[in-house]
Amino acid sequence: MGIQITGLRKSFAGKQVLAGVELSVAPGEFVAVLGANGSGKSTVLRCAVGLQRPDSGTVGIDGGAAMVFQQIHLVGRRSALDNVCSGALGRLKLRQSLLFGREIRREAMDCLDRVGLADRAADRAGRLSGGQQQRVAIARALCQRAKVILADEPVSALDPSAAEQVVALLASLAGEGLAVLAVLHQPELAQRFAHRIVGLHRGKVAFESAAGAMDSQAVSSLYEGAR
Repeated sequence: MGIQITGLRKSFAGKQVLAGVELSVAPGEFVAVLGANGSGKSTVLRCAVGLQRPDSGTVGIDGGAAMVFQQIHLVGRRSALDNVCSGALGRLKLRQSLLFGREIRREAMDCLDRVGLADRAADRAGRLSGGQQQRVAIARALCQRAKVILADEPVSALDPSAAEQVVALLASLAGEGLAVLAVLHQPELAQRFAHRIVGLHRGKVAFESAAGAMDSQAVSSLYEGAR
């Protein structure tokens, strides 16, 4: 199933942010969400992962979901490997979580290898570049063993080259069978790497299309009147 969102509605202080959003992502699929600031993109993801409670609607997730944020939230003084190991905390008992064992560290190394950073495992996270830090954050999400990856503007603070590498990584994870749903502000990256593109406008799905069939005028209309 991946993730199935049906009839999602959410208001804040009487202002409607989501107005019946419907979308789905199948295992092995990478779906990008585009839209102006305030269109409800991040709220969809936060409701999907349980960080916010929707007013109505349902979210079905097969195999659990992990979130990757715009603010990377690594512990800068700890190694990349230790940061990835922390993704396993949710399934460990308190005593086990005080010191990551050999099996967890081996699994974390495998996750770092999947994002191309096994050779930086011992480096302090704070000394890595922004793009490398975001890849460590993705490895940490993988260490949660989730089948669904939700990424909320994961490349907005990165330079174009690093942004392309991170989005390409998300696409490759979908190629491994994960369901990937990412909020992006770069239509060109969405068109190059995603399978499908969903456009949100004022809390509603304005369009949904295969990435290769994306209508540039439809994308432009998402941002009209946003300022």
